Amino acid sequence: MEAFLHAHPGFLAARPQLYAVLTPPRRVHGEPLADHMTAMVEAGRETWRNVLEAGRTQRAFSAKVAEAVLALIAAADPFDCVRDEWPARLGVESCRLIAAVPGSVAMARDVTRASPALHGEAAPLVTREALLRVGDHTLVLGAREAADLPNEPEVLAFLARALAAVLARPPATPLAPPLAPPLAR
Repeated sequence: MEAFLHAHPGFLAARPQLYAVLTPPRRVHGEPLADHMTAMVEAGRETWRNVLEAGRTQRAFSAKVAEAVLALIAAADPFDCVRDEWPARLGVESCRLIAAVPGSVAMARDVTRASPALHGEAAPLVTREALLRVGDHTLVLGAREAADLPNEPEVLAFLARALAAVLARPPATPLAPPLAPPLAR
């Protein structure tokens, strides 16, 4: 029946007598006559709510990525920053930088069983992961929930590029030791 109505969208409009035998969509005001326009508007609103929520999730994750990159810039050791600071800043369970994994791309994906080789002791908690190529390494991110690691390829690629840029820098030279105080006479 549903396929027929999809194939003939004007069917009900041409036969208003059928409204008397159909169960109408929920109405807040007015008579119990089916108001399909209200149902269509509500369905459209639900679609827009979902679009807006996805936009909010993307903005929130982008802000977390920006904070993680700022921490990386300030870090003395990028490997320590990724392992120790990024999980809390990104709101994920694990962040690891490992030897390159073939086929790693900037895309989040759901996993039914996360690999301990990728996620270490956090593997039992991970239901979503991203494997991002970073030079000779792969950045592995693992999250409990899809909302914690949205599939935002551009944002994930930016995170990987920022990490690659920091890893490509030559090691910092230590600052000269402070001058010794003058000798007292």
